[in-house]
Amino acid sequence: MASKLQSLFLNAVLSRTARNVSRGLHETRRRLLRRPHAVSAFLQLDDPYSYLLGHYLPSLREHYGVELRLYLSEALGGAYQPAPELLAEYAVRDSERLARELGIPFLDKGASPPVEHRRSMLDTLASCRQDAGFDEELLQGLGAFWRGDAEAASRRSASAEMRGLSDVAFQESQEVRSRLGHYNSAMLHYAGEWYWGVDRLPYLLRRLDDLALAKDKPHHPLLSSVGQAMDVTLPVAPPTAAKGLPPLEYFHSIRSPYSYLGLRRVAEIANAFGLHLKVRPVLPMVMRGMQVPRAKLLYIIKDAAREAERRGIRIGRIADPVGAGVERSLAVFCYAESQHRGTEFLINVGEAVWCTAIDVATDAGMRKVTAKTGLAWPEVQNAMKSRGWRDVAAENRDSMMSSGSWGVPTMRLGDFVAWGQDRDWLLVRHLEEHCNAGDGILV
Repeated sequence: MASKLQSLFLNAVLSRTARNVSRGLHETRRRLLRRPHAVSAFLQLDDPYSYLLGHYLPSLREHYGVELRLYLSEALGGAYQPAPELLAEYAVRDSERLARELGIPFLDKGASPPVEHRRSMLDTLASCRQDAGFDEELLQGLGAFWRGDAEAASRRSASAEMRGLSDVAFQESQEVRSRLGHYNSAMLHYAGEWYWGVDRLPYLLRRLDDLALAKDKPHHPLLSSVGQAMDVTLPVAPPTAAKGLPPLEYFHSIRSPYSYLGLRRVAEIANAFGLHLKVRPVLPMVMRGMQVPRAKLLYIIKDAAREAERRGIRIGRIADPVGAGVERSLAVFCYAESQHRGTEFLINVGEAVWCTAIDVATDAGMRKVTAKTGLAWPEVQNAMKSRGWRDVAAENRDSMMSSGSWGVPTMRLGDFVAWGQDRDWLLVRHLEEHCNAGDGILV
């Protein structure tokens, strides 16, 4: 019952009507109170995604004339970050790739960030958080840290009276962020909506453009370059050079909307490059004893709906498969794989769960999905009696974790590992680099 009530609530939250009403109310309130258009940015010194995002903030303020409010922040841990050590290591590798594609200097003055100066830098930054020059100081501090500039970092040493001020600053920024409804760093907030890192910056730019806030020409070169970098074209024919590549592995969760969106895209990429796609489902976090806080769940669902809309997919009618729905689907997947229809089945399950509110925990719901996939119902019924999927899911999870990733969706191609459906363009860039001498890359 609780799961069904949650699904009904999310269905209402994700409607376009609800979004448009929310935006209209925020804009009306802003006008009535005669407040400026304000964007809040929550940046964390030792978070590389905050550094990359900070690279674009001066241009954002200049081009749109918005009031920019920067906060020295720290992401919440615990249930909000189930694998903090893996996240910290992965974030550096991922940001290094992003920085290279976006043309942002990253660890170019040192092999690693000067972590020995971290606490002193934080206290120094916290000491000037009320000053007019705080924004510039924070962005310069991020630059020194993530360019590996130990000398510049050492110049930001805190005096004795500054010690401990960063804890006060974190508490202040967390109070603001919690009131607005979030938990993470490298976050932008504008009029009720959240945008993470450079990845979601184009969504904010589009919203500001819709409000006609640009002060001069419609497109700012630096701001526009983010979306341009992420815009990739698939080859018209599989490149010859791709024939020797290993299988493209995709770690997937039936309860993850990102997994559903990513699987559709990864299947397109695998087909375009002539790769063998090996989908490896795992149990959802909540079925592995982990909790997803409400604020995190809401952001994920809203963000996934936004990502889906960009891809021409309508997410909104949800039937949460947690429990029996997931177990039955994993059992049927093992059978579908034997019929070479595993990927198609999971895509159809994703559509049922996230787009059409078909309950795969019921025979009626599962029968609709398997019929669409072309699977015979008697064999499906037999497959759902098997428990062999448990070992498969556990093995997949162990394999995913061994590559330094803890969450879904994760893409793996040899040594290339990327977490998140929004890393599809980096996968394509990686394949292009490998196949740059092959046929079929250019269109």
